[in-house]
Amino acid sequence: MSPLTMALGTGLLVCLSCGLAIGGLRKWASAETPKQRLERLSASQNPVDQAELEVPFLDRAIKPWLRRQVQAAGRLAPSYNMERLRQNLVRANYPYGLTVLDFFGVKLLAGLLMAAVTLFLVASGPTPSLKAMLLPVPAAMVAFLVPDFWLGGRVRQRQQGLRRSLADALDMLTICVDAGAGLDSGMLKISEKWKNAIANEFGKVVAEIRIGMSRREALQNLVWRTDIPEVGSFVAVLLQAEQFGLSIATVLHTQSEQMRVRRWQRAEEEARKVPIKLLFPLIFFIFPALLAVTIGPTIPIMINTFAQMAK
Repeated sequence: MSPLTMALGTGLLVCLSCGLAIGGLRKWASAETPKQRLERLSASQNPVDQAELEVPFLDRAIKPWLRRQVQAAGRLAPSYNMERLRQNLVRANYPYGLTVLDFFGVKLLAGLLMAAVTLFLVASGPTPSLKAMLLPVPAAMVAFLVPDFWLGGRVRQRQQGLRRSLADALDMLTICVDAGAGLDSGMLKISEKWKNAIANEFGKVVAEIRIGMSRREALQNLVWRTDIPEVGSFVAVLLQAEQFGLSIATVLHTQSEQMRVRRWQRAEEEARKVPIKLLFPLIFFIFPALLAVTIGPTIPIMINTFAQMAK
């Protein structure tokens, strides 16, 4: 591959990355809140007729067209892959509003784009061989799997947030129940006052109960959405207490104490892992630098001494 081709390909990728970053920052900076949108439509002379025309052309035409193409590509996925993706997207709380078809379409488009870029770079070389022409296949496979790793990271990040905030949420729920509120009212109060993952999940439980779902089904859906053992044990104890007529306040007191103990145990476990995690950077980065600083100045002296002794 010639240096010119590599430079052009690198420049193209850098320009594309910069364009996407600038577009994302502009979109984030110019995000319109519902209140601002309502004020803008109220100030318009023809809010019904001109509301759609006042939306930027990118949001009105380009983005829906791209979404349709992505969803059309996502329909090529097998059914078992779609179910697994749906579970992961639910547990990640649908990042960036991606649906199952959207996410699988992004995977397909990423694979095709990487294959096209790799094929272009290989074909632009001086003498592309047969082995080099097969490089787009593994490149496309890697690009196809990268969104799965990203989604798995989002799921693990959200589950860690749920584990960290669950003990505090149970303490707040216990205070609400002791003050005379019901379990549903306590969950609703947490979802209104807090802005984290566990508050979002409690809000979903209350919303499902309000639309007619039983509390047992709503709590079981909570376990399925979070997929962490702490929430599963908490829900199991709540359901057993409801079935046998036990006091919810007593159960919440016990569960909050257990969750605080578990959080302390996880913190101790993570603290014990720190020396092992520091072993690799110490051996390969810090110790060589220390040796170079301490022993390095003496090496020329030792070389001269041995040279004189040899004479």
